[in-house]
Amino acid sequence: MTSIEANSIRVDFVEESLRFILWKDGTRWEWDEAYVPRLEYAGGSLRFQDAVSISHERVENGIGTGIRSRYQGFWIGEMEIPYTFETYVWIERAEENIYFEWIPVCEEGLQVEHVYWPGEMAFDEKREDWYTLLNLQQGLLIPNTWENGLGEIVFDGRFGTAGGYMPWFAQIKEGEGYFALCMTPWNAGYHAKHPAGGPYTHTGVWFEPSLGRMDYRRIMRYTLMSGCDHNDMCKCYRKFVNEQGKLRTLREKAAKVPALDRLIGSCFVHTGIKTHVREDSDFFDKEQPDKNNHLTTFAAREEQIKELHKAGVKKLYLHLDGWAQPGYDNQHPDYSPACEEAGGWKGMRSLVDTMHDLGYLFGIHDQYRDYYLAAPSFNEEYACRLTDGSFPQHQRWAGGPQSFLCATQAPYYVKRNFAKLEEQQIELDCAYLDVFTCNEGDECDNPRHKMSRRDCYEARNHCFDYLMSQGILPSSEEVNDWCVTSMVFSHYAPYDFMLREPGSPKYGVPVPLFNLVYHDCLIEPWNMLSGSVFAICSSDGDRPSSTRSSHGWIPAIVLGSSQPTSVLSSFRI
Repeated sequence: MTSIEANSIRVDFVEESLRFILWKDGTRWEWDEAYVPRLEYAGGSLRFQDAVSISHERVENGIGTGIRSRYQGFWIGEMEIPYTFETYVWIERAEENIYFEWIPVCEEGLQVEHVYWPGEMAFDEKREDWYTLLNLQQGLLIPNTWENGLGEIVFDGRFGTAGGYMPWFAQIKEGEGYFALCMTPWNAGYHAKHPAGGPYTHTGVWFEPSLGRMDYRRIMRYTLMSGCDHNDMCKCYRKFVNEQGKLRTLREKAAKVPALDRLIGSCFVHTGIKTHVREDSDFFDKEQPDKNNHLTTFAAREEQIKELHKAGVKKLYLHLDGWAQPGYDNQHPDYSPACEEAGGWKGMRSLVDTMHDLGYLFGIHDQYRDYYLAAPSFNEEYACRLTDGSFPQHQRWAGGPQSFLCATQAPYYVKRNFAKLEEQQIELDCAYLDVFTCNEGDECDNPRHKMSRRDCYEARNHCFDYLMSQGILPSSEEVNDWCVTSMVFSHYAPYDFMLREPGSPKYGVPVPLFNLVYHDCLIEPWNMLSGSVFAICSSDGDRPSSTRSSHGWIPAIVLGSSQPTSVLSSFRI
């Protein structure tokens, strides 16, 4: 066994099993005995210890002390391949963080699909004060005694999606804890297992290739803490984000776009103009074809807004779906002109002008990921291409068959489309770019516009940043760590149980981990009361719980409600 130490931290490395044990002031954290460091590929898996040549060396330098290991060559059947990688585990003296680095050296002979390293911790004591924190949507706390098993995690726990709003997880036992931060989250996620009733919860990280190759160094940072709880873990991450220059508060955003101050405290109205479901869409209703099409004129929406003003609504934001001729979720990114049968540009402009005359805010739904084959400008050349040369397609949404627009192209379409709106004197306060913040970053292997997931997230932020530069408040479907610098508000930011069937077993205790970190950075509505009022809070049935102070409240009105003021009377606006 080899040991390294720095201040109060010690790391033991057991060469025979390739396992690590972390220590802080007598508290021991060791990998679960069933865990085996491994790579997975299409034909099976390879254990680290299967390498033809394995070597280890101690490293001392000006910032810390560590252990570097090299794993060179593997046998697949009767063929030896030169695939080689290194691991480097080291302690940072200044802040006592422990870093686990996986470094590809030679990728010849093997196309890795997943790397499972570092390992999940042994966490097997059936105690309520042993619990795990997962960033599954707004946040989840799983005591080891929790009676329900952990179900399927959306997006397989991929960081940067609804399955992983923030790239970290943590475990705490009797006030002692570790905080595990993925510093290279673009092609990574977490896995977790908690059986019904416990007695354990195991969680760890996985890494995947980027454009078919592992390509770059993958880094996990572990911070060991004493006398801690979930609040301390969130403080730890907020500190890290601030150090990276990525903590952007609403106050800072309001300095750039003053309309943000008017959004705070506004009621949200989310409604639409035109619905058109194509026959080649999975949504198409053959039995009741009348349900596939619906139209409300701009003038009708304008009158409804006037009625709300008469009812006493002083601050309001209108989010308008289906405002263009193709109808909701159709023909993106070629979403123009304004729906003619609903009143065209003239009718839309009248609605917007009325909104502003009443002191209200106006915004539109838009979309720059779903790339519809029916769009006039559709060209497979600009769709996301996988490494095998194929183009993923489906026809789930109203617009029918679609692929995915390479996000390198999205900022150009945003500028083109919003210039058209400006030409028509449609004065926007807000804009909603759908799906960007809940779905994974895409990759594209077209050499003319090659794009990694990291590139994709940056391109999506460029779209938000452009809107901000035009004085328009950007929003998207959910929240996520990578968009905090560039986005102002979301459609929702739910706990995971809220999107399952009512009455479904909860996977753990809903805890607002995201809001504990970013409470002053984003505005988050959420539909809580029978489709009538939006709020972001944990709940018991249909009643908001006492955790309101952890969340911002954004009420909303459903157009057509017979008594909008009765809904509003029970909320502070």
